[in-house]
Amino acid sequence: MSQHTPNALTEIFKRDHDLISRLKQEDAHYAKLADEYHEVNRAVHRHESETEVLSDEHAEALKKQRLGLLDEITMIVTKARAAA
Repeated sequence: MSQHTPNALTEIFKRDHDLISRLKQEDAHYAKLADEYHEVNRAVHRHESETEVLSDEHAEALKKQRLGLLDEITMIVTKARAAA
């Protein structure tokens, strides 16, 4: 049984599911950001669910990295939504 990971892009951008799927296929930069976000988000989730122990500093750095990636992804999705 797979565990639900909070803050997944498909959860954050529910109404843009088709758009983010298309971006992942057609925009290499978006795909790279989305993959990186997924990896960082899962690491944060593992820490928060106490599956993996990280130092407080490392956990905070990952959360900041996730937020920065999400900001950039949001800009790309917003721009693509406006162009659609």
